Amino acid sequence: EVHLVESGGGRVRVGGSLILSCAASGFRFDDYIIAWFRQAPGQEREGIACIQPSDQSTYYRDSVKGRFTISSDNAKNTVTLQMNNLKPEDTAVYSCAASYGDQWWPFVRGDMGHWGKGTLVTVSS
Repeated sequence: EVHLVESGGGRVRVGGSLILSCAASGFRFDDYIIAWFRQAPGQEREGIACIQPSDQSTYYRDSVKGRFTISSDNAKNTVTLQMNNLKPEDTAVYSCAASYGDQWWPFVRGDMGHWGKGTLVTVSS
């Protein structure tokens, strides 16, 4: 059974940084794409970054390019999201998700097969 557990959320000041981690288990890491999504209050969920652990290729939403970095530690089955220069509009519940295969479309469509419960990030001035 696929398990995804997020950690690292919290409250941070504008311009600050946070690191989110997603611990994955129950599946062969290299056979999936792993992504971070977020959902702000009253907003639809949006995909922000995705990685293919098999070759470390990445895909980012334009609004976070240059500020967020997704990476994977394949030995530990962990995906990390480094978030820098945080803005109030980054406030959201951040969730880790996994989808079998090596195509980006499940991420683009938000149609990932497996989801974590999420962790709250609050950016305040």
